[in-house]
Amino acid sequence: MLEHKSALFGHLRERWQDLFQAKFDVLLYDLTSTYFESDPPNNPKDKRRYGYSRDKRSDCVQVVIALIVSPEGFPLAYEVLAGNTSDRTTLREFLNKIETQYGKAERIWVMDRGIPTEEVLTEMRQSDPPLYYLVGTPKGRLTKLEQQWLSLPWQEVRPGVEVKLLPQEQELYILAQSHDRIHKERAMRQRQLRALVKRLNQLQQMKFSGTQKLLLKLGAAKGHYPAAWRLLDIEMPESFGSSFSFRLNRQKLRAMRRREGRYLLRSNLGGKDPAELWQFYIQLAEVEAVFKNLKDDLALRPIHHQLEHRIEAHIFLAFIAYALHVTLRGRLRRMAGGLTARAVLDKFAAIQMLDVQFPTTDGRTLILSRYTEPTLDHKLLLEQLNLTLPPQPPPRISADRHVVH
Repeated sequence: MLEHKSALFGHLRERWQDLFQAKFDVLLYDLTSTYFESDPPNNPKDKRRYGYSRDKRSDCVQVVIALIVSPEGFPLAYEVLAGNTSDRTTLREFLNKIETQYGKAERIWVMDRGIPTEEVLTEMRQSDPPLYYLVGTPKGRLTKLEQQWLSLPWQEVRPGVEVKLLPQEQELYILAQSHDRIHKERAMRQRQLRALVKRLNQLQQMKFSGTQKLLLKLGAAKGHYPAAWRLLDIEMPESFGSSFSFRLNRQKLRAMRRREGRYLLRSNLGGKDPAELWQFYIQLAEVEAVFKNLKDDLALRPIHHQLEHRIEAHIFLAFIAYALHVTLRGRLRRMAGGLTARAVLDKFAAIQMLDVQFPTTDGRTLILSRYTEPTLDHKLLLEQLNLTLPPQPPPRISADRHVVH
């Protein structure tokens, strides 16, 4: 089945273009991981490896799944990688994969920070035709460019969202700030800081039999409130018996306030409207929605397989299920816009297939396979989706455990 994976990718792309006029000139690229509650494999070539776990299960072996989707959520390709694969090593392979299967084209790749390397971005700028990108950039670079940002004006791209544009050689840096995001991040930071201060006050009142126990408690507090911890200066006692002290580092607080609700992006799309660039970037949430769908609604886990080809087949079936899911969602947008694919599937789950068996006087059994009668809601949904249930199957007769039609 896996040998037909590339052919299926091409078929689905054509069908979605025919059905929904789907466009694949903007590609969203991201990675996730899925873990196994099993012993580490003995085969060194097995893809199940320990690595950075997005599910916070670093105690389990895992595989990494790299996925490309359109802004509408239509997947174009995926790949299963070793669980210890670094995000930064995956992009070049996927650029070649898409070019080989679908040909060269001026595509726009949208990625989060941590995925592309400077070397790959340079190759994208120099490619023919050019490969465009829009990528998140670590906020630490804000500090390096801070003086240059100060003199630039804010441009409103949508209500509550403003940007500044800074051309740099062959690239354009975009500093975006969202007022809603500022309020959200500020509230989160204040809540975490209050909780950390409360915990440190409690620790100051405790008596410890040794410095090591105090350090363990402080380490646990740092683990629970990492962002707030960076805003405090902790001073340990010079001699055992006295308590530690802490104070707010106002310089760090001012720096954090300047970064809250702000995103630094970089791109080689110099002529694009800033509002369009911002829209491209926030569509990265669509990839996160796909991963959530695979892991929750489509139940990608648990994976009990121990053989690598069965693991990949399991993930392939989950991908096919998502392809059906997103196709249903596309049809609902046009025919029943108020419904989600999840709601429709939950509704149709009430229609069940069952066998009704009737013993006959000659020792045989009459078997009637029947699906339950659709309710009025089901009939309305079927009509909206232009779907028709198949006729009920014909009866069967079994004799000595063999079915005779």
